[in-house]
Amino acid sequence: MTKEELETKQVEEEKVSEEENVKKESKPKEERIAILNIYTTFNNTIINLTDLAGNTIAKFSGGQSTKQSRLKANPTIAMFVAQRISEEAKDNGITGFYVRIRAETGQNNPGPGAHSAIKALTRAGFKIISIMDSTKMPRGGPKQSGGRRGRRV
Repeated sequence: MTKEELETKQVEEEKVSEEENVKKESKPKEERIAILNIYTTFNNTIINLTDLAGNTIAKFSGGQSTKQSRLKANPTIAMFVAQRISEEAKDNGITGFYVRIRAETGQNNPGPGAHSAIKALTRAGFKIISIMDSTKMPRGGPKQSGGRRGRRV
């Protein structure tokens, strides 16, 4: 082979490789969105991953990640639970989440695991679209015991 033939062959190979790069870049990545329900109390953290129709994909809790009962609501354990959820979400091709945080009914703020679970998911590369607090608040309810003046000791 002469030098001219080698040069033309190299130029053709470069053109083919550029065309392949253009094909790879032009293909848009499909985004799949899911709903992530985080239920945090001061005793446990439960994370439930569902699709937009509400069908459960994965569900993990703090009790599945630790043996000690007192550590179930720990932020570190919540991070481990979020990592397990993120592995399951990546297997299903999910790229983003609508997050719904729920605390125990009547509590002013969620348990300690909610914030760390969301941080772990963002570090894993997921897109958080919105965060909504869906804690149930009592409105009146049944008559409290103790009478009109309250319980006297």
